[in-house]
Amino acid sequence: MIALSWTASAALASRGAVVRENFANLSDWKPLRFDNTKKNTSYSEADEDGIACLKARSVGSSSAIVCNTEFNVYRYPLVRWKWKVSNIYAKGDIGNRKENDSPARLYVMFKYNPERAGFFTKLKYSIAKKIYGRYPPRYALCYVWANRRHRERIITSPGFGDIKYVVLEAGNGEVGRWREEEVNVLQDFKEAFGKMPPAIADISFMDDSDDTGGRSTAWLASLKVMRKQVPSIKKGITASLKDKAVGP
Repeated sequence: MIALSWTASAALASRGAVVRENFANLSDWKPLRFDNTKKNTSYSEADEDGIACLKARSVGSSSAIVCNTEFNVYRYPLVRWKWKVSNIYAKGDIGNRKENDSPARLYVMFKYNPERAGFFTKLKYSIAKKIYGRYPPRYALCYVWANRRHRERIITSPGFGDIKYVVLEAGNGEVGRWREEEVNVLQDFKEAFGKMPPAIADISFMDDSDDTGGRSTAWLASLKVMRKQVPSIKKGITASLKDKAVGP
């Protein structure tokens, strides 16, 4: 299975995408549950409006689902997808720790690298690994469908300074409609954190309603993680961004 997965990823990479997920099944995804929540959001493959997709159903619950494929954000900085939500949470506010719910979140989670961390960061992450069995992400960009409009496009998570919310959709205006998104995670990370990110990342998706006790359904479809082609000086030739390993 590992060899097959690697072969599939290599084939996609040769076509300019390292992730191309159409959600025919969830074999490349795994659940991410949190110790401090009593109910988990449910995730399943679905057909919505004739589109194969991932369906998230949250009823006073909180958990995520994570794609198994890691990628180098310097090679593959573009993420594209479409999503839809059934409703927003009237009481939800991503800027308030006690009301921090939203119907759809797509996280790009940047891997912690102990070889590039300082003493106190290493200590913090060593403790976290003992508690959770693995290192948590070093940083995360959370692309969010917010419940209301915010003055800022990028908002620091009220509970975690290493998580930045990037508001892509907000309010009721587009509820019930598919919305297409494309982001450049290198540009957004630099804007959010003021520096370049660690090289390796993965993606998770979440519908979160445990703080407000609300309920909603969210759908995710046509997820792609892609290479950005940079025109070369020579005509007809493109050159990709080179590997980098920046940040802790």
